[in-house]
Amino acid sequence: MSERVTAAIAVGSNLGDRERNLKRAQSLLEKTSGVVLLRRSSWHETEPVGGPSDQGPFLNGVFLVETTLAAAALLEELHRIEIKLGRERANELHHGPRTMDLDLLWHGTTSSARPDLTLPHHGLEERRFVLAPLAEILPEHILPGCGRSVRERLEQLEAAALS
Repeated sequence: MSERVTAAIAVGSNLGDRERNLKRAQSLLEKTSGVVLLRRSSWHETEPVGGPSDQGPFLNGVFLVETTLAAAALLEELHRIEIKLGRERANELHHGPRTMDLDLLWHGTTSSARPDLTLPHHGLEERRFVLAPLAEILPEHILPGCGRSVRERLEQLEAAALS
């Protein structure tokens, strides 16, 4: 029997019917063998960070799952879901618009600095569009880089944005 770990996945879309895209991603994730959805945040509309200035706003959320899949295998499944929902990584602009973006934020206590798998996810602690939905479902989770809870780090970033 494989070990069960908790993983967090950020989800976002800014092309097409964004809410439908996110719901379809959730449905496909729930049908993935070895993955059980524990919780999901509400959807948050945010302005794009980086990329072309003429792209529309994103709809973002976070899924908390329990999985028996290894981190690399779970990431592969996330990429398959992105493809099913119309994402074409080879043809898109960096930080550009996309029908679906699924990012593995963490996978248990797995730490990885491989080019194809960075865990915890690069930039997690600096992205309000990830931390806001994450704060809904895991406000007291301690972020590994800064040692603060999700709620505390989000408050810190929001205060800095106001000053």
